[in-house]
Amino acid sequence: MTDTALSPAPVPAKASPFYQLEVLWVRHWTDQLFSFAVARPEDFRFRSGEFVMIGLPGEDGGKPVLRAYSIASPHWDEQLEFFSIKVPDGPLTSRLQKIVAGDTVLMGKKPTGTLVLDALTGGERLWLIGTGTGLAPWLSVARDPETYSRFGRVIVCHTVRSVADLAYRDFFTQGIHDDPLIGDEARAQLTYYPTVTREAFETPGRITDRIKSGAVFADLGLPDGFDPARDRVMLCGSMAMIKETGELLETYGLKEGSNAEPGDYVLERAFVG
Repeated sequence: MTDTALSPAPVPAKASPFYQLEVLWVRHWTDQLFSFAVARPEDFRFRSGEFVMIGLPGEDGGKPVLRAYSIASPHWDEQLEFFSIKVPDGPLTSRLQKIVAGDTVLMGKKPTGTLVLDALTGGERLWLIGTGTGLAPWLSVARDPETYSRFGRVIVCHTVRSVADLAYRDFFTQGIHDDPLIGDEARAQLTYYPTVTREAFETPGRITDRIKSGAVFADLGLPDGFDPARDRVMLCGSMAMIKETGELLETYGLKEGSNAEPGDYVLERAFVG
């Protein structure tokens, strides 16, 4: 009998925290805004309104470059869509804006966030208020059948600087009505309310100013102000808008909610900082 040297057991490969996903299409809205979609992994599940980490491999073998992106698709969709700004010297978007169909991007495996219906108590009207690419989660929530079963009216408010920045305007005024799952409900219950701050427009100015003046309520044929018994609100976009609108909602008696304790309005603190 001879002694035999035992080989060390192989170390199992550590599972990657990211999916590597094929880019299906890219659309450039302006020189500052673009959207893209990736193939959805079969085992990926999320709630409409959640966000996930999106990125690209690091250059020269460095660590991946990632940032949080709201998923602009409803939870049932076979594609995962994202809406992004372009930052010329941004660590991620300077490269991400150059992707084309067939390229590969990284996506985290753990979606999360508070811009979900679960974080709100019951109400009659749902306000989805966003600035810029803060529209992204509303593209998800507004295509979820549960949204229309829980709320009689859904109001999507989108504030941008220029008319050209009103990405998805045609979708919210026409395209969503042809959605095979919620088209009829959207036609009957959804209102799209865009505002533009730096160009002439039928509803000019910041959404916060139109709330303060009462213009938004008059335009929509509603009583002035938010009613904590009826109105529920989600906020996403610039930190200034979220802070100001949150303070306004509190003056009307609305209370902030979370996944742990649903309330009258929610915002995404991961983006606010």
